Amino acid sequence: VQLQASGGGLVQPGGSLKLSCAASGATAYDPAIGWFRQTPGNEREGIACMSREDGTIYYGNFRRSRFTISQNNSKNTTYLRIDGLRYEDTATYYCAYRGLYCNGYAITYEAWGQGTQVTVSS
Repeated sequence: VQLQASGGGLVQPGGSLKLSCAASGATAYDPAIGWFRQTPGNEREGIACMSREDGTIYYGNFRRSRFTISQNNSKNTTYLRIDGLRYEDTATYYCAYRGLYCNGYAITYEAWGQGTQVTVSS
């Protein structure tokens, strides 16, 4: 499976973005797709994940937050909507896939998209 992340950009505080993660390639199962973000000098931080087995999971401070993960009906595109963008949301956002089950740790994911940069600035 190959992943292509897109949708990042320069946004003013308070704005919204919807990031996309398009998956291509065949698998014998629907893999779990996770969204992470990373700022320079820091580890990748798990935001949310969707899988057939787990449904939807949000990690840490992203529970009940401004972040919403979703998928299209064919499950080949996973989205991450961010509302009420803040300066601290500035980061590179990545999507990744792993096996059947979600996990909040980046090291457990098998493959990654190239990342899409989100910059929040006035």
